Amino acid sequence: MLTHGLTSPRRPDRLVVIGSSGFVGRYVVECALRHDMNVLPINRSQVDLLKPGASARLAGLLQAGDCVVAASAIAPCKDAAMLADNFILVRNLAEALDTRDIDQVINISSDAIYPDHPLPLTESVPPSPTSIHGVMHLGREIVLSSAVQAPLVHVRPTLIYGPRDPHNGYGPNQFRRKAKAGDDIVLFGDGEEQRDHVYITDVAELVCLAALQRSEGSINVATGSVYSFRDIAERVVALTDNEVKICSSPRVGAMPHGGYRPFSTRGVETAFPDFSFVQLPEGLAMAQRAEE
Repeated sequence: MLTHGLTSPRRPDRLVVIGSSGFVGRYVVECALRHDMNVLPINRSQVDLLKPGASARLAGLLQAGDCVVAASAIAPCKDAAMLADNFILVRNLAEALDTRDIDQVINISSDAIYPDHPLPLTESVPPSPTSIHGVMHLGREIVLSSAVQAPLVHVRPTLIYGPRDPHNGYGPNQFRRKAKAGDDIVLFGDGEEQRDHVYITDVAELVCLAALQRSEGSINVATGSVYSFRDIAERVVALTDNEVKICSSPRVGAMPHGGYRPFSTRGVETAFPDFSFVQLPEGLAMAQRAEE
């Protein structure tokens, strides 16, 4: 859960977004500018956190009073080599942060740190990742929690979708691209797994709200509603004029998360009672309009 260091919102002296050219980082920069924040975007062309001397180069760009958004990671993390690189990245990040009197750090983490759970997941569920990707994000959280003295927020979104996503992961973004191209949408099995999907602008807005109130703690970013992948595919097809078939395919291996992964929205409701999530049907339509 989050606690707020400020009783009323106040812009940070400067919001530094590390990983500003990535999917989440780009939207955080745009959202912060809409909030009239002073923003410093930092991307890999400026500081490559995998290269020697990266921590010193990053430290040279930081200054006392900054709010730092850590949105730089190699994701999705699929194997041991990627895991090792992510730990190099977060080590260099932590070393740079330790050299400056930073005002706040907001780490973009993931719901993948949690185990499978029969009830809606809350921030009080102990982390127990079941994938290398989840291990990576939990490791980042532990490294930053041990190194950062300033208020630290771990933002844990579930599956993110929206325009300009570079990953093309299975789900809304991939289905929309296939429908736009007139290609068939192929489901794993019958697409019966039910997951919570969050619109990218909601993730960015909650990051900015946490910066405005100098928050501290952890927060899950999920809508509280689950949809099957078949349902999502059918909604995507309904939004296009193209002839698109939805096909099943033989499932290889067990169904991820037992086929059902719900989240509680209590943490967001308590921390930001005026905030409301974009629900999936609206988000799919918004994404399509943004790309027309």
